[in-house]
Amino acid sequence: VANFTKEIARRMGFDEQNQLNMYYAALMHDIGKITVPDEILMKQATLSTDEWERIQKHTENGVRLLKDFTVLPIIKDAVLYHHERYDGNGYVSKLKGEQIPLVARIVCIADSFDAMTSNRSYRKGLPQEAVKNEIEKCKGKQFDPYIADIMIQIMEEDKEVKYCI
Repeated sequence: VANFTKEIARRMGFDEQNQLNMYYAALMHDIGKITVPDEILMKQATLSTDEWERIQKHTENGVRLLKDFTVLPIIKDAVLYHHERYDGNGYVSKLKGEQIPLVARIVCIADSFDAMTSNRSYRKGLPQEAVKNEIEKCKGKQFDPYIADIMIQIMEEDKEVKYCI
């Protein structure tokens, strides 16, 4: 997630320091998951409503864990807002479009790409073509269209999903 976040930031024209800051933010984006029991995170069956709500709380829990961390404020933005959706149907704050901090919009697509291509306890990773189709379908809904186009460009340049910085 961090490598793709940094590469997207590079392609968006950010300088090396800002690319690195976004990289650090992406490294920390799921820190709140340490507050979610492993049996929920690794569950193979469908999650109950209560379990799903506990997973959704990882964003707020992550920000609480980082309450005294002030060196890089964008880290908190990535942690709290990376599950917001471009169409406003995400969580935790139902932010929409450019209300969502840019770092969170970038981490969102990098994290989604990782989630779709990685093997999970409940399914195998999806082939790149299926992931590309899903990103295309979710442009303007889940994903910022401009950032989605950059992610698709990265995928088209690396057919084996081995892109690494």
